[in-house]
Amino acid sequence: DGVTEVLARHGEELQDKFIEVPCSEDYDSHKRFEGCTPRKCGRGVTDAVITREEAERIRRIAERGLSLGGSDGGASILDLHSGALSLGKHFVNLYRYFGDKIQDIFTEEDFALYRDVRQRIQQKIAQAFGISSSSMYLTKPTFFSRINNTEAKTTHDEYWHPHIDKVTYGSFDYTSLLYLSDYTEDFGGGRFVFMDAGSNKTIEPRAGRVSFFTSGSENLHRVEKVRWGTRYAITISFTCNPDHGIGDPVLM
Repeated sequence: DGVTEVLARHGEELQDKFIEVPCSEDYDSHKRFEGCTPRKCGRGVTDAVITREEAERIRRIAERGLSLGGSDGGASILDLHSGALSLGKHFVNLYRYFGDKIQDIFTEEDFALYRDVRQRIQQKIAQAFGISSSSMYLTKPTFFSRINNTEAKTTHDEYWHPHIDKVTYGSFDYTSLLYLSDYTEDFGGGRFVFMDAGSNKTIEPRAGRVSFFTSGSENLHRVEKVRWGTRYAITISFTCNPDHGIGDPVLM
């Protein structure tokens, strides 16, 4: 895999770490929004925005939601915005499929915590890249992921391929991940890897750790296969284009 440099070890508590990288040309093929579309690109990691206790509470939301379904393969997702939930080899709409029972699974407090965490991450990204948080919009897909070492059954389970978020999802300008479990304690493998020319830069997940980056090909990345245990995270994505914005999830 080439040279590996660890940007963030699971055992260390990082206040703020930011590495600037040259922007790719990916943003030029999309409409530009001054004061938001990346002119400064890079990647950051912080353990100072979300507490471990909050991460545990968020993980319990994911666990409760994913207990209703789950993929036959190793990667399951839960999207509270669209209602998408992995079920076997397919997806169902959580809200339509379970109806009023949703009230027994999630609470208003769950959704309030989710909103609060999302806002803090948004502010941290805006601060790091020198833009206004009000010019950023939440975009889809924004989702929980639960990954274990079960063999993939469909292409949806193959999470480990290198990819570029801006290419995969045209709306993405800034991507963030909030980790909800600990590397080497809750799972093995499953590190996040930035694939730079000649070297890989890895982030070891830790509950409450937020990593964030501009979504273009300056940040080609992949996730290692999980070898044992269960890895929980939430991907929260932002766009500069208000037409691609989505609202926070609400409990029906």
